Amino acid sequence: MVLSMDRWIGKVAVVTGASSGIGAATTEALVEKGLKVVGLARRLDRMEALAKKLSGKKGKLYPVKTDVSKEEDILNAFKWVKENLGPVHILVNNAGILGQTNLTDGDTEIWKNVFNINVLGLCIATREAVRDMRANKVDGHIIHINSIAGHQVPNFPGIGVYPASKYAVRALAETLRLELLNMKSKIKITNLSPGPVDTEIIPDNMKQLIQKNEEKLMIEADNIADAVVYALSTPPHVQVQELTVRSVIEFQPENLLPKNA
Repeated sequence: MVLSMDRWIGKVAVVTGASSGIGAATTEALVEKGLKVVGLARRLDRMEALAKKLSGKKGKLYPVKTDVSKEEDILNAFKWVKENLGPVHILVNNAGILGQTNLTDGDTEIWKNVFNINVLGLCIATREAVRDMRANKVDGHIIHINSIAGHQVPNFPGIGVYPASKYAVRALAETLRLELLNMKSKIKITNLSPGPVDTEIIPDNMKQLIQKNEEKLMIEADNIADAVVYALSTPPHVQVQELTVRSVIEFQPENLLPKNA
């Protein structure tokens, strides 16, 4: 199989949660490959700093301030893309939050925010991207940045509704695949599930425990950006439906215990 990003050069990619972590790393990787990347995030200053850093690269970053928990913001962002850059070819649904709380006495507002961003925001962005792709006869690619927590619930305190939101993302990816299949559409969908990644979404208390351990339990955001590029590099008739990227040392709560525990 020949892997190539050539067909995406000069095309438009939308990346949510582009101000940090996996979103920023993915944005950088796509700009370097020659794409016009529209970064959606609340922290415009961070995206503008990234755009400045990427000045002179093969592609270009266009920062658009967007709160993915608000439908109006998402709609306005896609309207801006349509009016200023043209058809969307790629959507990377990366925006997500952990929302530390629990189920037995959890905070309802945190629950709502997790689902608004991780699930509903993803659905709205996906709908708008697919509508645009179909209207412009684009055989595009949708990538959901999921989590291994969307395959197995980790035994870690305070994780709350996060795994449920990620299980939903996995189901949504498959539902979308079937809908596109029934439409005889060649738009691709990839469900990409990272293990623990060294980004802001990992709480400091968890990072401190992991860093005490000699084993490397977290991978880097660049590793996931590379996986995004891999999925996009496949030939038009090849679809990477599911992709899991994690450390060779499996993340388990017992891994976080001191050696003499």
